[in-house]
Amino acid sequence: MKFSWCHDISQVSSDRWQALVTDRTSPFLEYDWLYCLEASGSAKPNTGWMPSHLLVEVNGQLVAAAPMYLKGHSYGEFVFDQEWARVAQQLGEEYYPKLLGMAPFTPCTGYRFLIHPDYDEADLLPAMFEEIDRFCDRQDISVCSFLYVDPDWHSTLDESGFIPRITHNYQWHNPGYADYLDFLQQFNANQRRNIKRERKAMQKAEVEIKFYAGDNLTPKHFQQMYRFYSNTCLQFWDSSKYLNRRFFNMLAERCRDRVLLVAGERDGETVGMSFCVYKGDRLFGRYWGAEEDIKFLHFSLCYYEPIAWAIDNKIANFDPGAGGQHKIRRGFPATPNHSYHRIYRPRLRKLLVPHLLKVNPLMLKELERVNQEAVPFKSDVLPSLTSLTEG
Repeated sequence: MKFSWCHDISQVSSDRWQALVTDRTSPFLEYDWLYCLEASGSAKPNTGWMPSHLLVEVNGQLVAAAPMYLKGHSYGEFVFDQEWARVAQQLGEEYYPKLLGMAPFTPCTGYRFLIHPDYDEADLLPAMFEEIDRFCDRQDISVCSFLYVDPDWHSTLDESGFIPRITHNYQWHNPGYADYLDFLQQFNANQRRNIKRERKAMQKAEVEIKFYAGDNLTPKHFQQMYRFYSNTCLQFWDSSKYLNRRFFNMLAERCRDRVLLVAGERDGETVGMSFCVYKGDRLFGRYWGAEEDIKFLHFSLCYYEPIAWAIDNKIANFDPGAGGQHKIRRGFPATPNHSYHRIYRPRLRKLLVPHLLKVNPLMLKELERVNQEAVPFKSDVLPSLTSLTEG
């Protein structure tokens, strides 16, 4: 095996990278998505994201890749470790730089290394983890973290000595709904009425919902989405405007087959839009924005209508993104997310590892409580945390 560290994904050909991709690989780890992030300047060293992708070759063939970034801050991750950085500072330790495995700015479950289908992951991973350890030692890196890890990869990382940290987001799971009305039947009567009323509000506001995907997407749609995204960032969290116009323009060229736009239109004009990514039986909500403050437009474009589309298209899981406890009353139970960490600073490790081992079970217990008390499902259809994680 030959290891190398790639600091610009354009140094790898699309064909070689995509040869590692399977049907279950996250769409955010595919070549074109990462290329758009880096080539647009959204995820580059001057924004605090230094590409550091580990590549593994055998006889000149690329057989594995670990998409990773060196970081000097904790912005754009959504698994917050600023407290860890403060503890390190109090110990007199340097916390940054750190090595991070995730798709930048993308808090969506599914991270894992990419392994060529002709090779056995078990034969490659131990050597890859050893190479990561050597790299972190050479670069004096404090922590290596993998965020939003694929549930199927948890046991592998547990057995490899990485320490889990459990956080959560809110996800919709489809046990096989026949249609939207079938989905509504899982709610208690009161919440069922509320959702029907909120969906009907679009008709009263004369807003028509339209879906754009694949060949129906035009460069104009992506330009509109950038404008909506920018407006939302400016209105609510300007410091989190991580993506630039060029990124959205590049998506129009390279990622149309992965994008679903849910638009609210009135009198021929788009008044709001949400941006989703889909692959196979998974749907991911990413961004949204509106030009008018129309009541319930956000819920319709970001939750209700994507769920309707998901049911029609046999989607099994809809991960709408980070944050937002309001999602829980609209069909998105609290769902555990696992990140995994290797802490190289001995004094920091001595404090954090016992802490994580203590708080992880408490987090699971709290999520069970939240779902039992806050999710407005009928008692006999409320899923367990185990089924949510496995799903």
